[in-house]
Amino acid sequence: MDIIGAGQNIVFLALGLGALGLQVWALVTAIRFSGPSYPAAGKQSKPLWVTITAVASAIGFVSLGSNPLGFLNIIAVAAVAYFLVGVKPALQSVQGPGGRTSSGPYGGW
Repeated sequence: MDIIGAGQNIVFLALGLGALGLQVWALVTAIRFSGPSYPAAGKQSKPLWVTITAVASAIGFVSLGSNPLGFLNIIAVAAVAYFLVGVKPALQSVQGPGGRTSSGPYGGW
């Protein structure tokens, strides 16, 4: 029975690390886009999305040691998944894929 328990612990750790990686990726992505691009894309403000993804990352970090399939972590993963699937493409259509523009107020180089 110890082998099964160890296997389950490894699976839970892998799920927790995957969720935490997704949450941190969403946080970094939310930070990279400029503030004015959020309303231009028709989405909520940058501070709100950075806060949502930061709280989700904190929940993922805390639940890493206990239960990565807990209710709060599932809600946090759903929130960052919504950001990555719904908000990020809208921001990329406004600002570009890198999150930053190289063109100044008069155009490119």
